[in-house]
Amino acid sequence: MKRCEPNEVARTIIEHFPREHHEKDPFKVLVSTILSQRTRDENTELASKRLFDRYSSPVSIANASPEDLYDLVKPAGMYKQKAGRIVAIAKLLVERYDNKVPMELSELLKLPGVGRKTANIVLSVSFGIPALAVDTHVHRISNRLGWVKTRTPDETEHELTKLLDEDLWGPINGSMVEFGRRICKPLKPLCGKCPVKECCKLFLFPETAER
Repeated sequence: MKRCEPNEVARTIIEHFPREHHEKDPFKVLVSTILSQRTRDENTELASKRLFDRYSSPVSIANASPEDLYDLVKPAGMYKQKAGRIVAIAKLLVERYDNKVPMELSELLKLPGVGRKTANIVLSVSFGIPALAVDTHVHRISNRLGWVKTRTPDETEHELTKLLDEDLWGPINGSMVEFGRRICKPLKPLCGKCPVKECCKLFLFPETAER
């Protein structure tokens, strides 16, 4: 059925679980995405606000020490590691990139602590470049739906870019994060409330689907 075609299912998920990125500044998006690793949205927002109220540019953070950032980013957890990465990134941006976040995936991946997911979020949100960020939610749900049969987020990204229209690459990440947290949970997914359950391999064939 057409409504179960991956692009249609993706559009339904985006419609039901919209997620807007109000911040577009490349540096702030990059730093906030690093702070978001392994923590909740509310913790990321608090840590980001506290940090950017004090330091708002690569130059200002490059002139700070990681210890100066500890208390500011503490709500995001793993604060020593994240503070160290943020200062190291700021120094590189000042020294090599004229205080600007690069627009190329290959250059973004050279920054400390920046993987494909983080780089793709920056490309999509800040620069409007088609890029598909795959985190644990996108990886898990794509396998559950039966769109892909992959073992790693990088493999999932590769397959989804062939499967989904480019205009869906950016919004599908945030929407699947919301969908994964509220409905398609890692344990005990709320299939009865799912708007795309009739197109889901886990729902239709639970004995064979990836969980």
